[in-house]
Amino acid sequence: MDNKEKKLTPDEEAVEPKEDEEIEAFGDMESLKEELKEEKEKAAKYLANWQRAEADFINYKKRSEQERAETAEIASAALIKELLPVLDDLERALGNVSRDFDGPTWVEGIKLIYRKLKAVLEERGLAEIVAEGEEFDPNIHEAVMCVEGEEGKVCEEIQKGYKFRDRLLRPSMVKVGKEEESA
Repeated sequence: MDNKEKKLTPDEEAVEPKEDEEIEAFGDMESLKEELKEEKEKAAKYLANWQRAEADFINYKKRSEQERAETAEIASAALIKELLPVLDDLERALGNVSRDFDGPTWVEGIKLIYRKLKAVLEERGLAEIVAEGEEFDPNIHEAVMCVEGEEGKVCEEIQKGYKFRDRLLRPSMVKVGKEEESA
């Protein structure tokens, strides 16, 4: 070993930093604090953006679910509206069978089919509009003729009207009463 290279003990190794090193370390500390502040600001910005994106996504999911439900309801209403003429035809056919008819059991089968179809449609949200004897309402009734009778009252229902949940599917076609003018 050289005289110049002397082995140092751990106590000897710990030398006090010079004043320049202290200033430099202090400068590094300030820059580190500044960097930390900038990083915290970035983190806060990223967190805010993430929270906003999460809220947007939740709103998107809700909106999508609502649109899906509305689409399903519109599709149901369209299908039920297409089935209304079938219901009308069955009703007319059953209305033309005389009361004292004691014929084939197929008439009973038709009655059963009618009741089942009507029950299924009502279960899905279909409701008949009550018209006869009610006050004429242009929102749910369609006047096809005026007849002598109580002013503004529905005297006769020509074709049933229906609502699907809260939406009008088909207005009732009615005869509306009109008092006769005195000569």
